[in-house]
Amino acid sequence: MFPLTEKDRRVVQMLLSARCCPRCILRFCSVGIQTTYRLSRKELFTELHKFLNGDEDKPKEVEYGQPPCKKMRLQDSEKNDSDSEQNGAVKLLSSECILPGDEVQTCFVCLGILQDLCEMDFVKKVCGEVDSAGYHFNSLVFSVSLPPQLLVREHATWLLVKQEVGQLGNVLMKDDILQLKEVYKWITHPLLSEELGVPVDGKSLFEVSVVFAHPETDGDCHFLATACRECFRPTKNKQSVFTRMAVMKALEKIKDGDFLQQFPHQLEPPKSSCVVQEIQCSHNSIYVAGRYNKFSRSLPQTPWVIDGERKMESSVEELIGEPLKKMFKVDSLNFSSSGREDVDVRALGNVTTYQQGFMFYNSLYCRQHHLPHWLLPTPTPSTTIPACPLYCLVKCPGHLPTVIGRPFAIELLNPRRASFSPNELKELQQKINSSTDKIQVRDLQIVTREAIGHMKEGEEEKTKSYSALIWTEKAIAKNDIDFLQDLQDLKLDQKTPLRVLHRRPLAVRTRVIHSMRVEYIDLHHFRLYLKTQAGTYVKEFVHGDFGRTKPNLGTLLNMTTDILELDVESVDVDWPPKLDE
Repeated sequence: MFPLTEKDRRVVQMLLSARCCPRCILRFCSVGIQTTYRLSRKELFTELHKFLNGDEDKPKEVEYGQPPCKKMRLQDSEKNDSDSEQNGAVKLLSSECILPGDEVQTCFVCLGILQDLCEMDFVKKVCGEVDSAGYHFNSLVFSVSLPPQLLVREHATWLLVKQEVGQLGNVLMKDDILQLKEVYKWITHPLLSEELGVPVDGKSLFEVSVVFAHPETDGDCHFLATACRECFRPTKNKQSVFTRMAVMKALEKIKDGDFLQQFPHQLEPPKSSCVVQEIQCSHNSIYVAGRYNKFSRSLPQTPWVIDGERKMESSVEELIGEPLKKMFKVDSLNFSSSGREDVDVRALGNVTTYQQGFMFYNSLYCRQHHLPHWLLPTPTPSTTIPACPLYCLVKCPGHLPTVIGRPFAIELLNPRRASFSPNELKELQQKINSSTDKIQVRDLQIVTREAIGHMKEGEEEKTKSYSALIWTEKAIAKNDIDFLQDLQDLKLDQKTPLRVLHRRPLAVRTRVIHSMRVEYIDLHHFRLYLKTQAGTYVKEFVHGDFGRTKPNLGTLLNMTTDILELDVESVDVDWPPKLDE
């Protein structure tokens, strides 16, 4: 037995006569028991028939497919009815009730949403689309997008029902009506969970969305654009001004009488149900973080494309991102890092002893061995690596150090697979490192979106350490450069460099070089180690950029200087957390 009372009898009779589906009738009677809506349509019609006839023990035969006795129109039935004239109310032309058809007619309120489009056959169709999409998930969010004209039809029906209950001295507020979308979820969520074998959870990162449309009644909303013009403003991203939000705002503004006078349609069943415009699966982004080192002087951080022409065959982003895309099966990715280095700048880091890695120091020649770097012997597991800070880039399987590197994060958009064990991520890290000698990755891990904020925190306050090979026009002695080591917290005024002026605004930025250390090489070369504020243009500090950086190394030494090589030694950001190797 439905939880219906005598006050609901006239409402049930009126809506049945108008061929409203039983679930919508229960919504307008404020029935809030979820299991009631999960009964089949035939059971619901039978129970409503028993309620109207007052016979609970012997349900009468229900005849389906018979036409209604009257049509309900949004107009006053009697001109001499003062209440109707004053309030613009709608009256049913007859109190006679003939039970509407079960399968033939589409509900004039929900346009079929609470009929065929919420039962098992439709749910199986949705699940088929989910299975074919190839996602891995252990829960899901199910969302539906309904056509905006449903709001108009529901509003019109509410005015009808409000008039009926008002004649009995009762009040029906719009909030008393159960939301169509809420009832739809009550019915479909258990069916989806049963069919897919996972819970439907509002906090799940995997979403299945269904978009419904009903072209036959698209015009139901159009009169609102005249009545409430301010609610409908064209936007670049919307194909139609008649969005659900705009229609909802208009219905809140329009007066009941104006609505009833202007709504141009009969409340009669449409010829067809809603159609499924789209069934889409998507997964929230997954974020992977780590640190990378770049050992090549011909590798950009991100793909280098100018005027549609690719300048370099690869990039740090692609060397790291492509294996991630394959493993997580994503549509695309967004790469970000704590700063960036130029294509000819290596990103090295603090050396620590480890079984696998690269010797990364590289220069024009080795001062200790007085040999060009390409002539130095390659170490083997049984030999000792020479203690030379200018040693070349070599692979050494036995005595190789590893490095800290530059923090990075990658947003993986719409991954088909989202959960991996630490061992699987370690294998992926090894795969990336073995695929190229241009970069190395460490501490690869899945992080939250909020955690990425740590990488960007203190962007201006953090420090970076550099190693630069300097050339001088004039011959120098060791004592000519020693004074640089006494300079502390040297303030620079740097006008936007000419080389980046095409992509950064013109401005003068104050930056600080906290400390410098020098290492003499020969009459025209020395190595300069700097610890600087993040965002300092080191190349411009060395050569002056035609006087756009003041002071610069040339003015300090009173000679022309230039930079031959630049390495990023460290980025002082304590993120992401270091992982045990």
